[in-house]
Amino acid sequence: MQNEVPDTLRAGDVVLLTTAASVQFRKPIVVRVIRELPERYTYDGWLWLDAYELGRKGVAVARRELFVMRAGVRVEARQSRCATVGVG
Repeated sequence: MQNEVPDTLRAGDVVLLTTAASVQFRKPIVVRVIRELPERYTYDGWLWLDAYELGRKGVAVARRELFVMRAGVRVEARQSRCATVGVG
């Protein structure tokens, strides 16, 4: 599933944004999705994301709201649907 364009992005998904997603990403960035913002009206094929921009070490460096073309979003890592719960 890596690098496929998802129908819906989930919290925790790590995606690469390049000029394929929007011209604002001449310098590509990697973000961890917090959530899609479906309540915002937009053009067909585009979406708003609430996300953390990740630095070189994979640590969040800024929280951003991003307007991107869904077809240009490249998934680098998909968040698991199941969460592991520790007992003890």
